Amino acid sequence: MAVAVAIFAHQEERRIAGCLGSLPLDRPDTIFHVLVNGTTDRTVARARAAAGRPHVIVHDIAAGGKSRTWNHFVHHLLTGTEDAVIFLDGDAQIAPGSIDALVADLAAHPQANAAAGMPVNGREVETYRRNLRIERGIFGDLYALSGRFVAAIRASGLRLPDDLVGDDGLVASWAHTDLASDADWQLERVLACEGAGFACEPVGLTRPLTWRMHYKRLINYSVRYYQNRIVSDIMSRVGPAGLPRDLVSLYPDWLPRWRPRPGPIGWFDRKGLARMKARVAATKKA
Repeated sequence: MAVAVAIFAHQEERRIAGCLGSLPLDRPDTIFHVLVNGTTDRTVARARAAAGRPHVIVHDIAAGGKSRTWNHFVHHLLTGTEDAVIFLDGDAQIAPGSIDALVADLAAHPQANAAAGMPVNGREVETYRRNLRIERGIFGDLYALSGRFVAAIRASGLRLPDDLVGDDGLVASWAHTDLASDADWQLERVLACEGAGFACEPVGLTRPLTWRMHYKRLINYSVRYYQNRIVSDIMSRVGPAGLPRDLVSLYPDWLPRWRPRPGPIGWFDRKGLARMKARVAATKKA
């Protein structure tokens, strides 16, 4: 079976070698695309040094943003002949056998559009695993789409909004609805793949480098929370065809309705909302 693997990497010089080292880079009939995007550090050099195989391609993409890079990969780098496409983050390490398990699960369930890898570390790991089994969501750290489903995305010209924070929630929605509206939601179109797993670097008091990473991540989560309210509204009313190229174009209509949530999370909501307002201002000046 022909398989393509997308590895998204932004400022990952410290972790990209560990990610690539966890992957079966000699897997037959598989092309690994390392998508280094918007990076100013040594991620490209580290990736090339760690890869060193003809079927591992390191792409140095000037523009950052995971969703923008996702669109570029799906619509411009794939051949359209893949039986399965794997997506993973360059800051994760992938459990042995995960690629085979994802491909096998999709092959065994032809009605499914996607298969989700499972987290294997972290304090809330069992909660996350249980929720994936029940809700059939997707973590952007590791998931697979069937070649048939990717071909449908390509044929329709469907794209994630370029400024969407995180691909996984919207991709899961597309998979559950088979590219229709939320009225067509079916859980069984997304599989929870027990044989596929990923580990992320935990935040620790003895690792100061992880503090800043987690702080920025929490602000991103707040932006994502508000963006998801826009996306959910569009998906429930008109489906994927109603998604704009950039969500910032809709911010002026939504920002006046939003307030930070109560409690400690409100601090990050204020930071996230300020970022969204700044994006509107920058767009007006452009």
